[in-house]
Amino acid sequence: MENTNTNYSQSVTAVVIRDGRVLLARHTYGGGAGKLIIPGGYVEYGESPQAAVIREYEEETGVLVKPGQIIGIRFNAHDWYVAFRAEYVSGEPRSDGDENSEVLWVDVKEALEREDVPELTKKLIVCAMAEGDGFVQLPYESAHHAPFSLYGIGEEKPKKDE
Repeated sequence: MENTNTNYSQSVTAVVIRDGRVLLARHTYGGGAGKLIIPGGYVEYGESPQAAVIREYEEETGVLVKPGQIIGIRFNAHDWYVAFRAEYVSGEPRSDGDENSEVLWVDVKEALEREDVPELTKKLIVCAMAEGDGFVQLPYESAHHAPFSLYGIGEEKPKKDE
């Protein structure tokens, strides 16, 4: 049954690295069939990108994660794709039997060298390992009812002249 609540113009992913290994799933369809990729998927209407990452990881891998900093954004005139760095919280990796055929922890160095790991996944793994603050969530309140998130480079700091 097709989910009519899916927003096909917004998608998310996250890189989870634990003990020098990255969590990857072997994709079963489309251009990524047979490739080991970082899990992710579409955002549902009314869902925050962070909630979508948590849901997608749990559905596809059985692993609970906590999304952190944004490490990459890909967008065009029709859609956007946001990548987070995420922490492992709990759970044992397992295939969902649909979108992936296996889920496994792969040594980061090995993942970056493997032929069956696509370039986008490799680039995002490198971004997740990069030092520095990257984009961080900044406190932001809105009069609107929908959840909003504002990300920027570090916290706002006063200028030296002030």
